[in-house]
Amino acid sequence: MLQPVIAGVDGSAESLAAAEWAAREAERRDRPLRLVHAWNWHPRQSDGVPANAAQRYLAGRSLRQAEERIRGAVPGVRLYDEQVEGPAAVALVKAAEQADLLVLGSRGLSGLAGFVVGSVAQDVVARATRPVVLVRSGEEAADEHLPADDGSASTRTGYRDVVLGLDLADRCDEVLEFAFAAARLRRAGLRVVHAWRAPSPVSLGPGDIGLVSDPTREEEWQGFLSAVLQIWRDKYPDVEVAESVSEGKAPTALIRAASGASLLVVGHRLAERPVGPRTGPVTHAVIHHVACPVAVVPHE
Repeated sequence: MLQPVIAGVDGSAESLAAAEWAAREAERRDRPLRLVHAWNWHPRQSDGVPANAAQRYLAGRSLRQAEERIRGAVPGVRLYDEQVEGPAAVALVKAAEQADLLVLGSRGLSGLAGFVVGSVAQDVVARATRPVVLVRSGEEAADEHLPADDGSASTRTGYRDVVLGLDLADRCDEVLEFAFAAARLRRAGLRVVHAWRAPSPVSLGPGDIGLVSDPTREEEWQGFLSAVLQIWRDKYPDVEVAESVSEGKAPTALIRAASGASLLVVGHRLAERPVGPRTGPVTHAVIHHVACPVAVVPHE
């Protein structure tokens, strides 16, 4: 059986938007869609009646709401649902182990855009061993597509570009594979962005690229990026690739590049830290400030 696309739902507007996005992605990938609602169980002490009866009812209602929305928007998707017990982050991380990818909702854009630090979504991103896509509240099918000739929103036009943030010092096949496959599924262009920082004088060593002038250094990075991408261009000849390097902070470059994209793809290294798993600074920044869906692809 094909691994499903899984969407975490809790009845909120953001989880419904994520579920609908997940349904579209499942259809693109020709995968089933599994809706998961996670809840904690605690026996009610006052009268001995298990509290999980009410929890199961609310969970069922959340799942039915998501199903109704999906049936109206993506009627052809193969759909089933499941209630799981336990803390939401733990349950979703476990569910993701059986998924092609996991999709979660954002609280949307406000004074602090994207996900709140310490939220279930951020915890899942830090711990999941499968790709996780974060979808903001209010995301609609037309947002993935280019506007019509008159400037209006449309689902009949081509897809907006997929953007890949690539760290050439920590590149990995899983992240590149995900981004190229996502672009091919959408018949979209792929824009690959690498940001570099000029080293300080104290950090330079013999033969360091930092010894050359800025224009030459940028040419070196551009050549390195082109060489890395060549094998993927050969593997995905139908994907049109545009690449760019720029000096500056990676989050700034990615936030700018993701404006108007259908999807932003970034990597997340799975490394145990003294304080436990957490997202790196680039991933942390983009999931707080990028408006389009963000795919976080874990790798060793």
